[in-house]
Amino acid sequence: MNRACGHPSALAHRPFANQGHPPTIAINSYPYRARPGRIRVSSSPPPSSRQRLDSLYRDHHGWLQGWLRKRLGDREQAADISHDTFLRLLASRRMPEHGEGRRFLAQIARNLVIDQWRRQRIEQAYLDTLAAQPEAHSPSLETRALVIETLMQIDAMLDGMPARVREAFLLSQFEGLTYPQIAERLQVSISSVQKYMLRAIAACYQVLYAE
Repeated sequence: MNRACGHPSALAHRPFANQGHPPTIAINSYPYRARPGRIRVSSSPPPSSRQRLDSLYRDHHGWLQGWLRKRLGDREQAADISHDTFLRLLASRRMPEHGEGRRFLAQIARNLVIDQWRRQRIEQAYLDTLAAQPEAHSPSLETRALVIETLMQIDAMLDGMPARVREAFLLSQFEGLTYPQIAERLQVSISSVQKYMLRAIAACYQVLYAE
């Protein structure tokens, strides 16, 4: 069921249905690739920031929901993401400069769409793996949630790694290739693969065991 419309401070998060592929999100009729500093942001909101948020919600919520609906093709998902966008803005305590509202909101919404798609992709891969296991080995719902959350953290960690490190790790862990096979695939030396894997595994260790 769709959420009732209301102020973002009263909203709660809810995932949307898997689309199979990350939706294409464009801003002002052209594909948007965010760059640091591309959008001016007030990092220290003035005392009137709450009024500014109210104004942004009143002026742009309808536009944002329609913008998302065109790109996602689903009215309910668009409503959920548009509400979550303002919730994220409220939590960040960062307000866009005047005249930058729609671009700033669209960037937040786009990131939410990508985050949700990636999470559902990871969840589906994990559930597919569980489906292939004997029922006796099926983990509890709590364990499943913890595993998925950890996989999300590892996925985010890999996203920040150099391309070769990420590729080597994925080829090893998900395709089961040996180091010589990875070296051949990536056209690098075996010692380079060993260095890539050491770096990726060390980062995974930090994700799994960091306090």
